[in-house]
Amino acid sequence: MRSAQAKSTVSKINYYLCGAIIAVLIWSTSFVGTKMAYASFPPLTLGAVRFLIAAAVLGIVRMVIKEQVVKPTRKDLGLIALSGLLGTTIYFALENIGLDLTSASNAALIIASYPAITALLEFIFYRTRISWVKGLGIAVAIFGIYLISGGTQGGQGEQELFGNSLLIAAGVVFALYTFTTRKVVSKYSMLTISYYQMLIGSIAFIPLAFFEVDRWQIPTSGSMLMVVYLGIFCSVIAFFLYNLALRNLSSSTAVALMNLVPVFGVLLSVVVLNEVLRGGQYIGGIIVLIGVVLSVRETKTS
Repeated sequence: MRSAQAKSTVSKINYYLCGAIIAVLIWSTSFVGTKMAYASFPPLTLGAVRFLIAAAVLGIVRMVIKEQVVKPTRKDLGLIALSGLLGTTIYFALENIGLDLTSASNAALIIASYPAITALLEFIFYRTRISWVKGLGIAVAIFGIYLISGGTQGGQGEQELFGNSLLIAAGVVFALYTFTTRKVVSKYSMLTISYYQMLIGSIAFIPLAFFEVDRWQIPTSGSMLMVVYLGIFCSVIAFFLYNLALRNLSSSTAVALMNLVPVFGVLLSVVVLNEVLRGGQYIGGIIVLIGVVLSVRETKTS
């Protein structure tokens, strides 16, 4: 009986891991899409348009499938609103501006630190035990990312440093979003949670976009297509899968998979942008994969 239950638990964990990995694959395309969208949209305006599209799509989906609406309690609605502000408005405001100011290699290194940030905050807030295997996996993955990006590069001085700082802050915000979302994922459907998150997050983005009114222009068809892609695939589908994974994975494990984003991002840069990889980047990709496998190992009590 215990053996059957153990197999069922492992199978369930693998199911949620697959969902999280698919979300990461989709997110890895967002860097290319965002850079292309910058041809017409400044960072904050891009965030507002992207998530308004996402909220509209989720609203239509809810009407089409006629989901039974369960009104969240006042406390839970507050948590969902907070997670929407954290994971949508604040996180993407920081990330969009940060990516506009710093280099891709620095961004890859900083994104690799997100699992460590999450694990540290999880330990501080929840006293969650971090096994030596998981700790080793995080360290190995970060080293792999370092090889992929070729180490830090000089260049833009204070502007680049500011962009790096914003991306580090985004990592803290994403960890807080993960903690907050886990408090409500077992009470309401993923569609309900994602809809309110996107709706509240996009509304909060609108006033931020007006800070860039002097940079607004008529978008090209290519940049508009990228915004629609970001809104539907990277915002709706990927977030839905990630929230689903949070049902059965620890926060540090779910965010550990973010280490795969720069790996797939490099592969996409080769296919889409025809970039040439160095030998160290190939080795780094393999090391990251090994690190992620170690860092997502779940204990029986997690």
